[in-house]
Amino acid sequence: MKKLSVVVAAVVLFCSTNVFANNGKKGNVKKNAPTEVKSLSHQIHSFLKFNNLTEETVGETAHITFMLNNDKEIVVLSVDTEDSKMDTFVKSRLNYKKVVMNGYVAGKKYTVSVRIAS
Repeated sequence: MKKLSVVVAAVVLFCSTNVFANNGKKGNVKKNAPTEVKSLSHQIHSFLKFNNLTEETVGETAHITFMLNNDKEIVVLSVDTEDSKMDTFVKSRLNYKKVVMNGYVAGKKYTVSVRIAS
């Protein structure tokens, strides 16, 4: 029952996760980014929605920096979190997962902020 509540909380949280296109310069986002970013956010949510995280991770946050390679696969560059289980979970679920995204640029960095809520 505890895992179910954590999963439900994570699904709700991931649905509202913001993804920002980032090339290292503030304010330099393409005009068509919101549609692409929304699609990418939903795909990331589907990769992360079923998890084995415990209630100890409730309230934990992670900032995930990744890029897409030439095959449109996610390559996780870093997971900024204090919880090693969350770090391992995110990397195992996202690394080299194919995504569907039009107008992507290989090597462009993206950042996703994730927080586990109860």
